[in-house]
Amino acid sequence: MAMAMMAWIVAIPLLGAATGMRSMTPMAVLCWFVYLGYLPVDGTWAFWTAKLAAAVIFTLLALAELVADKLPRTPDRTSTGPLLARLVLGGLTGAIIAAGLNGSSFEGIILGVGGVLVGAFGGYMVRREIVLKSQGKDWPVAVVEDLMAIGFAVLAMGIVTG
Repeated sequence: MAMAMMAWIVAIPLLGAATGMRSMTPMAVLCWFVYLGYLPVDGTWAFWTAKLAAAVIFTLLALAELVADKLPRTPDRTSTGPLLARLVLGGLTGAIIAAGLNGSSFEGIILGVGGVLVGAFGGYMVRREIVLKSQGKDWPVAVVEDLMAIGFAVLAMGIVTG
């Protein structure tokens, strides 16, 4: 019971926050956990996340995003288009976890989207402040943020799968 509550209260918003930081990374991590059988989604609408193709595609998209984030013309994550994509992906990851836990997709979506808003705006502000205060380059801070997003996603899925 306590682990189920942790999955809802901590893990889904944490996965959403990671999505706010790097939109594709949490989805890739989620697909690998599902593909490897740690989160059962058989018989649910989320069955497609258990396919190797889904894990590979989202991993490739995540790797591309990690590179694209460092490019000077990449829009801010808080811009309308990137933020909407993050909100959709955060809601989707929350709904997938809810399906795997036989819970309410609506609640999963709300928790995932809430986490996205914290991760997107909080991550943006923290990254900007660190770069400004250190008077350094942005890319080393971005790499640390990459690692944090990966770590948050793995930690969240570890909580979900017990």
